[in-house]
Amino acid sequence: MEKEKKLVWPDYENCLANIPNSVLKWFGETPLGVTHPLIDGYLEKEYKNVVLFLLDGMGMRILEKHLKKDGAFRTHLAGETNSVFLSTTVAATMSAITGQHPCEHGWLGWDCYYPSIDRNVTVFLNVIQGTDEPAADYHVANAVTPYESVVERLNKAGHQAYDAMPFAPPFPSDAEEICARIKKLCKEEGKKYIYAYWKEPDGLLHKYGCQAEIVKEELTFLEGMISEMASELEDTLLIVTADHGHIDTDFANLEDYPLLWECLERCPSLEPRVLNLFVKEDKKTFFEEEFRKEFGDKFLLMTMEEVIARKLMGTGKEHEQFRSMLGNYLAIATSDLSILFLEEEFKSMHGSITEDEMRIPLIVFDGKNIV
Repeated sequence: MEKEKKLVWPDYENCLANIPNSVLKWFGETPLGVTHPLIDGYLEKEYKNVVLFLLDGMGMRILEKHLKKDGAFRTHLAGETNSVFLSTTVAATMSAITGQHPCEHGWLGWDCYYPSIDRNVTVFLNVIQGTDEPAADYHVANAVTPYESVVERLNKAGHQAYDAMPFAPPFPSDAEEICARIKKLCKEEGKKYIYAYWKEPDGLLHKYGCQAEIVKEELTFLEGMISEMASELEDTLLIVTADHGHIDTDFANLEDYPLLWECLERCPSLEPRVLNLFVKEDKKTFFEEEFRKEFGDKFLLMTMEEVIARKLMGTGKEHEQFRSMLGNYLAIATSDLSILFLEEEFKSMHGSITEDEMRIPLIVFDGKNIV
């Protein structure tokens, strides 16, 4: 595997979180942050409907690898933008839903540390990290880091806004049902916003890797279905994007490095490509030296003070729980190596700052001028 990768640091003036803020501005509501310049340009037109359709894991590299240049997605590629940091589903989809940066909404990675219960929790599943045991008798992330989606904000302000994803009523179970819901809503009266989400190709990429034929087949299917839907939508701006990309990965297991493992106060959290590390106070100097000796050419080890100073997780107002959820170091993958702490091995991963993970497409079907 290729070891050296081009790095793309987060740019919160040109990222996924800016798109929902452009939508808020389009409705005449106050954006929560910077809007997206490319999307702002399209929204100068007065559409009846705006649809943001997020395909999990369909980064630019995946798009370029598997879809034809003369296909619908690449011929409607208006540009590209970046994921947020971490470039992972928990952090990035929450930014797409809320218009906030990860430091603002506090949904940081697959596993997060919550000081109120002093546990690492698998965020979406609400279980204690590495187990099937419920983290609490309530949903921890929703309770500690509650949020208001752009859909909810718009509806509260008297506009029409809807979700089309498996986790929200009427709970469409597949991409076909999501498209059917979008088409139905777009035919109804009134100016409206629809946020749509589908879990592929992310699941297939994790299981089979970035080069797999089954990924190409799924993307070709989604491209055909979504472009056909676009041709049927009148007076609609359809934006198709992703939350992050993917990178085929090798693995190291942190438990195989006892000198490092013994320096930790708790199991790491976040992701195998970006590890949140709580290092014992009297072990910091040794840990830094040992980690860089073992992984210095494949991971960037940063103190959390450096991470915060560089505003890697966002430039907005930090959530009150944000800093207390962080350890004292962040290990950031700069190669194709991931460091497991409790997870199963996947063929492909994401979360870090390589261009494979950070670059995402902006595919635009302009319902006023369908090509």
